Amino acid sequence: MAEGSVSVAEVETSFQKFAVHGDTKATGKEMNGKNFVKLCKDCHIIDGKNVTTTDVDIVFSKVKAKSVRVVTFEQFNQALMELAPKRFKGKTKEEALQQLYALIVGKEPANVGVTKATKAAAVDRLTDTTKYTGSHKERFDESGKGKGKAGRENIPDTSGYVTAYKGSGTYEDKVKEA
Repeated sequence: MAEGSVSVAEVETSFQKFAVHGDTKATGKEMNGKNFVKLCKDCHIIDGKNVTTTDVDIVFSKVKAKSVRVVTFEQFNQALMELAPKRFKGKTKEEALQQLYALIVGKEPANVGVTKATKAAAVDRLTDTTKYTGSHKERFDESGKGKGKAGRENIPDTSGYVTAYKGSGTYEDKVKEA
């Protein structure tokens, strides 16, 4: 191998990491189309100009066997050989393939920034407990924290006074005065 070239074993390690990504039953020997596209995106093989996701999907369909949905490492290498001249125009096939390998080596599937939590005004309005009315208002205290069981169930008042009686607890004071 020439100076600055990347070993196939290092590429295979990255292949295995992407092959098992998101699939608990995967062994790492075969990669599905979704993970192949993810590898191409995360390793910047897809640049949006020379190589697009459509190109990657077409190459994946070409190299895989007709009756299966996965590619082996050998078929993966075939796919890279087809993508390399597209990604690195003006280079020989071998130089382009080596540069493609260099992009892949040491990479792992990225999970950061894949899904972003949206902060929409509608969601804020719906989850603002100060705007709740009726029986739902009773389930939260002033700070917006839930009251738990006390907010869900009607706990009987056993004080002996009628509900909403303003002078509750004053009978003892009146009896002492007399």
